[in-house]
Amino acid sequence: MFDVVIIGGGAAGFFTAIQIAENAPNLKIAILERGKDVLTKVKVSGGGRCNVTHAAFNPADLVLNYPRGEKELLGPFHTFCTGDTMAFFEERGIPLKIEEDGRIFPVSNSSQSIIDCFLKETDRLGVKVIRLSPVSAIEFNDKNKPELGWKISTTKKEYQAKKIVMATGSNPKMWKLIEGLGHTIIPPVPSLFTFNIDDERINGIPGVSTVARVAIYSKVVTNTQLTIKLNGKTAKKPLLEADGPLLVTHWGVSGPAILKLSAWGATILNEVGYQFTIHVNWLPDIVPGAVIDYLQDVKEAEPKKTVLRTKVLDLPRRLWTSLVRASGIDETVKWAEITKKQLQELSHQLTECKFSVNGKSTFKEEFVTAGGIDLKEINFKTYESKIVPNLYFAGEVINVDAITGGFNFQNAWTSGFIVAQEISKG
Repeated sequence: MFDVVIIGGGAAGFFTAIQIAENAPNLKIAILERGKDVLTKVKVSGGGRCNVTHAAFNPADLVLNYPRGEKELLGPFHTFCTGDTMAFFEERGIPLKIEEDGRIFPVSNSSQSIIDCFLKETDRLGVKVIRLSPVSAIEFNDKNKPELGWKISTTKKEYQAKKIVMATGSNPKMWKLIEGLGHTIIPPVPSLFTFNIDDERINGIPGVSTVARVAIYSKVVTNTQLTIKLNGKTAKKPLLEADGPLLVTHWGVSGPAILKLSAWGATILNEVGYQFTIHVNWLPDIVPGAVIDYLQDVKEAEPKKTVLRTKVLDLPRRLWTSLVRASGIDETVKWAEITKKQLQELSHQLTECKFSVNGKSTFKEEFVTAGGIDLKEINFKTYESKIVPNLYFAGEVINVDAITGGFNFQNAWTSGFIVAQEISKG
């Protein structure tokens, strides 16, 4: 019998195992992994560089990056936060660096550094890593006497364990098993994704990047139930809004501003089948009403110059050209010739540019979902189930997710650390 069986050979599983083994070297620990390879998500994360965490060292600031889990993670982050993560890796010979946008990577720029660290540590500490062992059933040896431990069935054999840690990420089969033990599973939906848009204003300018404000407005229709529709009459206050870099792609738009919207709007956008309208303000630092006044000033100051070739705003030239054309202004029109209607339309394109979104695309290889074990059923002081004794959770198996930037890994490290603290007490 094992003292602890950790199901899932990913970031949360390995980190939990290492922490338990260090705190309680007398315990017999195993990791069960369904595939032939472990730490596969670590390998591809951050473009193969592994974005281990983010430079938000204050727990109150850190939790603001979690659309689901913000309230619940505040206490855990006071126990194990960004600085603790950095110390863990650096103490094991993996120096880290903080990039300008706050993301933290190994100096090696290779996720293999993190993988090698975990494999070396589990080997050193005597943690048994059992591959090609998909779990098919989890049950108590005697449901009337949970202290007798668990029976874990895999396709190869059965294992006995006093305690189980579920670190299985977004795995529907494992959620089904956990649901069978009495837990509530919040249905998973994609959380980090980009928007598919087919629009002539951006079709010809992939690669253009600029800071923008992106908003989605709601129209609420009340029939027999409350329904949120994202197309239709614009409300005064946006339902969702985000500022940041926006990247035009071959299929639509991406970048931090879009990923923030996708994370906070994960459930809502899923409900409308990823068919909705976004409003883009390409000049977020300028008061919208002031833009037309500024353009009028340019008209008076530069009457002989063509509108298309005049760079009067801090925008990528290709974007400016596209928005000018979309305003009905051709390449021969000079500022002196621009009509009041064209001036208003140009101002509108610059500050209230509407695009119809038709579907989504996965953000790189980083497939993150909103959904998982209902947070109300977890004790966040220990990460133990409130429903089933000797059952613990770590990482994305619970209904916690974050925006891109290393935050999902930080959730894995923190939950694994706290699980280990509790189990190590005996």
